[in-house]
Amino acid sequence: MKIYSVGQINNYIKNIITQDYVLRSLTIKGEVSNCKYHSLGHIYFSLKDETGTLPAVMFKGSIPNGLDFRLYDGQMVLVTGKIGVYERDGRYQLYASSIKLDGIGNLYEEFERLKNKLNEEGLFDFDIKKPIPKYPKKVGIVTAKTGAAIQDIRNIAKRRNPYVELFLFPAKVQGEGAADSIVRGIKQLDNMDMDTIIIGRGGGSMEDLWAFNEEKVVRAVYEAKTPIISGTGHEVDITLADYAADLRAPTPSAACELAIPDIMTAINRLISYKSSLDNRIKSKLSYVRLMLDKLEGGLNALSPKSKLDNNNQYLAEIFDRLKKAMEKKYGNYRHRYEILATRLNGLSPTAKLVGGFGYIEKEDKPILDVEDVSIDDKIEITIKSGSIKAVVSEVNKILYE
Repeated sequence: MKIYSVGQINNYIKNIITQDYVLRSLTIKGEVSNCKYHSLGHIYFSLKDETGTLPAVMFKGSIPNGLDFRLYDGQMVLVTGKIGVYERDGRYQLYASSIKLDGIGNLYEEFERLKNKLNEEGLFDFDIKKPIPKYPKKVGIVTAKTGAAIQDIRNIAKRRNPYVELFLFPAKVQGEGAADSIVRGIKQLDNMDMDTIIIGRGGGSMEDLWAFNEEKVVRAVYEAKTPIISGTGHEVDITLADYAADLRAPTPSAACELAIPDIMTAINRLISYKSSLDNRIKSKLSYVRLMLDKLEGGLNALSPKSKLDNNNQYLAEIFDRLKKAMEKKYGNYRHRYEILATRLNGLSPTAKLVGGFGYIEKEDKPILDVEDVSIDDKIEITIKSGSIKAVVSEVNKILYE
């Protein structure tokens, strides 16, 4: 009994498959599922139909010449390649060299043709894009009146800013007449002085989204005076209306978030601005007050009134000093006067006219000796209380031994 390793069996099966003529090159039709773009550039996916599933891979080197559109789940494709075995996992898979769309290839051709035409006309130029208002009051919406898109937009708008008015134009977004309905919605809302218009719908196949690729819709978006945000399909879905819109959003919900700002964020930003402005004003006022006080001090120092006040104060001080000096001088002179008056009084003849003494004069001359008078001479005797006039009747001379 021979025993084989796992690697030997996987390698044996690989050789069998590799040598099979049919499996070397074949084209398989199926629906794409589990599609993943790897960070290295490879694409991993599965092909499925009602009978089963086949794993597949398209390596990065095969993509430039073998794939001219973005691959995603749900597409019906024709994949050309070979069947091989991935020995590590022991499973066979399809190695794709070329992938083409099945059934809707003509739509992609029309998409590319119309995109190139409108791009050459300038409908997609970035320099003509209108800015989206930051704080809208009225937002128009062109989408179906039922479905997840409008419900998501309503919920998001109510949460972010319930004060914004929403105006819905219930358009047909799929099938016959959808393009005309979308155009009417854009034109009607554009004439209602909206701040912003949102157009879009939920995801779907290329056929489902085709109304937003119609030339009339693209031109209506381009010609609108009101800024338009396009949010059509899922993130991987791109329509010609997205190219013409002033802003593209990956989904209708994202379009609503771009159109309507979060009011609490705006309020908090305003509060922050107010606080910053208040602080700057207070700082500026403090600085101005400081400079004003400094200038006022300098002005007061140079003011005539200030100088006059200083001079008046100095004059008052001089006056006080002069007054004190004069009072001191006067006191000294008064004291000296009193001393001299006392001394003079002591020398005055009249000061001695007390106790019966008197001063005798004749013809205003003092009588110093009895020989100075004769009988019948008129004399004047001054005593303390007054004077007496008399006539000499007798003169007696005292003789001294």
